[in-house]
Amino acid sequence: MLRDIPSYANRVTQRARLRSRDRSLDVYGYFIVAGQAEFAPLNLGPGEYTPATSQGESDIQQVFFTTLQRRYSTTKAIQIQDYHWLFLTKTKSGWRLAIMFSMTGPYPAGRPPTAPRDSNYGVIGQAIEIWLRDCYAGVVRSDLGDRTSVL
Repeated sequence: MLRDIPSYANRVTQRARLRSRDRSLDVYGYFIVAGQAEFAPLNLGPGEYTPATSQGESDIQQVFFTTLQRRYSTTKAIQIQDYHWLFLTKTKSGWRLAIMFSMTGPYPAGRPPTAPRDSNYGVIGQAIEIWLRDCYAGVVRSDLGDRTSVL
């Protein structure tokens, strides 16, 4: 999935730009690359919620990854790194996006990133939903048997 996310995200942004009637918003960007996935769950500290399941394993998969994008204005180009905390859930019909949080920061890092925000309906969240739909429709080739082949 991560190798395809930049192209899917670029399609989401281009469709949004084409639908927009307000051409005064002349700042747009392109997603260049998505980083390697990290699967280690975030340690929430004391009082951490650990759900019990009948199989002893959770049907929720946490994934951390980054994306790099280049945004263009009429005068310059800047690079931005986004940090994503994705939760996928395994259902009878396959993997689904449960929730996603993202933070945005400059690239290379200089200032701290923004506070985490719900990004289910953001560009990357929409790109993931479309990719999963295409994957189960057979448009995208992937062995969905284990978590690493999805990502």
